[in-house]
Amino acid sequence: MPAPKPLLVATDLDRTMIYSGAAAGATESATVCVEHLDGAPLSYMTARGADRMRRLAATAAVLPTTTRTIAQFGRIRFPGEPWPYAVTSNGGNILVDGRPDGQWRRRIDAAVRTGGATLAEIATALRARIDDSWVLKFREADDLFCYLVVDLAATPADFVSEWDTWCRDRGWSASRQGRKIYTMPTAVCKSRAVAEVRARLIASGRLDAAAPTLAAGDGALDAEMLVAADHAIRPRHGELEELGWQRPGLIVTAATGIAAGAEIIDWFTAALPDQVLAAEPTS
Repeated sequence: MPAPKPLLVATDLDRTMIYSGAAAGATESATVCVEHLDGAPLSYMTARGADRMRRLAATAAVLPTTTRTIAQFGRIRFPGEPWPYAVTSNGGNILVDGRPDGQWRRRIDAAVRTGGATLAEIATALRARIDDSWVLKFREADDLFCYLVVDLAATPADFVSEWDTWCRDRGWSASRQGRKIYTMPTAVCKSRAVAEVRARLIASGRLDAAAPTLAAGDGALDAEMLVAADHAIRPRHGELEELGWQRPGLIVTAATGIAAGAEIIDWFTAALPDQVLAAEPTS
């Protein structure tokens, strides 16, 4: 069996590692497309960042950790795949060699049932509060949570805060990331899924028990994961930046947009033990 990996990297994807053309920002770096939708290019990384991620995945335990549904995650060709584990649906699903882990999902479903309102109850209450003048799409995701795609300019200024307050008393929460407003059960969070994968990797001998966990993310749904990690980084953009969110020891990138993604990968790589870094070819 190969030696245990010395580092666990749990990273959000959208607007942390990968970027739409609109979210990428001004860049002089060469880019590579890592996602297509209906045959059209959709998401990108810098070419250097993609190369560094492939190298990182060969030496560290990299765990893609996303709020995307299983199907949406399946569109991404994230450098370093195939992934032994991935976290989707904001922690509601753990993929093992690309397949949903039924045992984990049953645990999550039980936690949601005991935690408060059902998805059907939340969806009904949400639909009663929205209309087509500012909501472009309403979606339920993997039978776990729901989200809106909105016209930001037309969205009532106090909607998210008022809706979040209503949800909190029922075991749910609301947050906005870009044009999406998520309504999520508190039982569904990335940090719990990352802890589960970490335990499995250690038990199987694939991760050193003393390996630190590093995490990256840009949105409020990433905050718990960043707090739970040994070391954390966020880009200088996104919801957490707008909130001025901090935690002790948090690193904030110097760059914004797609260049921040490459900077985060360099930060992950620099955390590898010296002997691993010494064995890496120079770029």
